Amino acid sequence: MKELTLKHFYIPDDQSVYLLSHKDAKKLKNWFALCEKQLERLGYFNVELIGKGAFGFAFAGKSALGEERVFKFSKVTLPQHVQDRFEEEAYMQGLLLHPNIPKVIAFQKIKRQSILAMKRAPGEDLEQFSLKYGPLPITTLLSILVSLCDVLMSLRGFFENGVSRPIVHGDVKPSNVVWDDSTDTLMLIDWGSSVFAQLDNQGQHIGNNVMDLMSSDIQQTNARLGDVYFIGDDQLSGKMSSPRFDEQGLASTIYALASGQSSRFGCHVIKPSSLGLPQALAQCLEALLSDDHATRLRGGDYLFKNYHHFKRIVVKDVVDDSICSLPTWISKITKDIETVVYSSRKSFLRDQEGFDKANLNYINDAQFDRYYKNFLQGMGETEKAFISAVSRLGKYPVVGGLAIRWQKDGMYVDSSLKLYNPSMQYSFDRSVDNMINLARAIDGKGVFKSCMFNAKNTLHVERRNESANFIPKQNMLIGYEVSKVSVAEDQSRMHSYFEDGEDPDELLKLPEPLLERLRLLNNIHHTGCIIFEALPKHLKVHSYVTLLDHSKEEAFKKLLNDIITFIPTIEGLGISGFMKLPYKDTRFFKLQRALPTRFYPRNPYVP
Repeated sequence: MKELTLKHFYIPDDQSVYLLSHKDAKKLKNWFALCEKQLERLGYFNVELIGKGAFGFAFAGKSALGEERVFKFSKVTLPQHVQDRFEEEAYMQGLLLHPNIPKVIAFQKIKRQSILAMKRAPGEDLEQFSLKYGPLPITTLLSILVSLCDVLMSLRGFFENGVSRPIVHGDVKPSNVVWDDSTDTLMLIDWGSSVFAQLDNQGQHIGNNVMDLMSSDIQQTNARLGDVYFIGDDQLSGKMSSPRFDEQGLASTIYALASGQSSRFGCHVIKPSSLGLPQALAQCLEALLSDDHATRLRGGDYLFKNYHHFKRIVVKDVVDDSICSLPTWISKITKDIETVVYSSRKSFLRDQEGFDKANLNYINDAQFDRYYKNFLQGMGETEKAFISAVSRLGKYPVVGGLAIRWQKDGMYVDSSLKLYNPSMQYSFDRSVDNMINLARAIDGKGVFKSCMFNAKNTLHVERRNESANFIPKQNMLIGYEVSKVSVAEDQSRMHSYFEDGEDPDELLKLPEPLLERLRLLNNIHHTGCIIFEALPKHLKVHSYVTLLDHSKEEAFKKLLNDIITFIPTIEGLGISGFMKLPYKDTRFFKLQRALPTRFYPRNPYVP
């Protein structure tokens, strides 16, 4: 790779460019343009941004010879010791010459910017593949399982200079597995959490001489934190690194793909044995995902001793054609929507006694802050799974909202969900079903609300300093849609913005004149959400609004305009949201601790 001339890099927080301030959005777009331009100067074309994570961004490009390359750029805003991991990643990945691992081309460091170039894995990452197609067919799952086991077996058998040095990938998850559906081949990518194992499969220290075994290194883990949605308890709690870590990532990955989820947390509610899998595979996954350490070890031993037999399982793929748990509206046209999920009323899902942060003090990791800080901290496994399931809905092009109430007799759900990609309906419906099944397993009384809006419609108001007022531009408007058919107020009771009182999770106190306009708006038949997010120099107004009573459109439009007019009266920092949903189709569900057992049928041709 030729000498690069990239010099200035500033990466804001990992979020939609449509949610950034004008200044940060411009910096980010300029940075992307700079990267693309410099890669084009090196002779690459068709350069595009293909991914972003906690530590950096990835671009793809094609060489003059038609070879596809990936370029990973670190975020220079991260601490230096985190940025140094790019060089370690390049070293570890460069050691591995395996057909299912992308070959490293070069690593370079320009000032504080690290750049790693490698061959591009053909296909699509399995998180995106899962979002397109939903729970994967059993034949595809078995191919993925066997191929991943082959890769992990090669890592266990790695030798360096004639000495056994097993390698731990440390972050096996769907988005780190690229799958080429046309050839049934995969590539394991993103080696940023990889290390040399300290313990072997049997839990014995790996040391090449007496001095190694006497070293203090055997008392301290070298493990890195992978994605907390997929790694096992041993890795999360700071145990010494072992190939067993990747067994957990493998089991979590296959479970998530089989169930159409984006985490492992739901495995005690939506059990592997409830997914219609072949019994041997389901029971193996259940053992690997068990809370009992010895059971996990037995599950791993069984898998790696017998995984080649899974190749010979003959199955007929069965499509789940059941009706979705909640009504969903599917747009006939595909719309480019960047969905953001805002959830409130989460405090009742937390149980601080169930979370011991003291055991996690060893972690100094951007991924930990990203996932745990003010998000999953203090939640039980089922609550984490539920929140993860709600977040997964935001990965689809969808707008709308949910209001879930847990009572003694069961669970009441009001919803308004509109999907803007008809081809994703099956996957979306199964994700909604998962969310409902997980919610049914939550024990206790409480309310949870979630709004889904298009980040591209977010309004931005900026100010010079915290003491100044937020002054909206003259032409600023809250956009709204009008339903195809006018629905009068008396045709359905409405879910009021205000019926539940103040939200304990919302920090921003809105001024009374603005609240009064929201109350008046509440009297007009509509559905949607309006969310105010006040930062020190930046106010965002997120919204998704549909007018249902056409006769009130003039009054409705005026109230939306008034809300913009009262923006300068907003004081303080924080977030405050309001949602309105029709009550006419409230769904009731009995509480249920777990789904019943359902294995693949002995004879799939018998109904």
